[in-house]
Amino acid sequence: MTNPIIKFINYVCVQTAVYWGSPTPDGYGGYTYANPVDIKCRWDDVSKEIMSDNGEQIVCRAQVLTPADVKTGGYLWLGSKQNLTLDATGYIDPRTVNGAYMIQRVEKSPLFRSTNEFVIVAYL
Repeated sequence: MTNPIIKFINYVCVQTAVYWGSPTPDGYGGYTYANPVDIKCRWDDVSKEIMSDNGEQIVCRAQVLTPADVKTGGYLWLGSKQNLTLDATGYIDPRTVNGAYMIQRVEKSPLFRSTNEFVIVAYL
């Protein structure tokens, strides 16, 4: 039986976003990211003051609810991967995509009586 909260999250997450995860230092002061993947989400364009994971007060430009396990430092872009111009390996650097934003903070809350299902909110 599906948890009612997960059912609700899947019900409201009708938008598609592209996620680039696994930021890895490239040895030259920058990062490389995993190939982009489409995820389901609810993307709310909101300006909200938050505390980033490194303790700075920042203003985020969007709050994204998703069932996907996203991480701080990754990037999100509202749209589908098919609308991006990827290279031959299926990659594009998220820092070159207009409207792609770095995930500044992730809140991951376990569902009531669950150890393996979470509500995830990313702040961009």
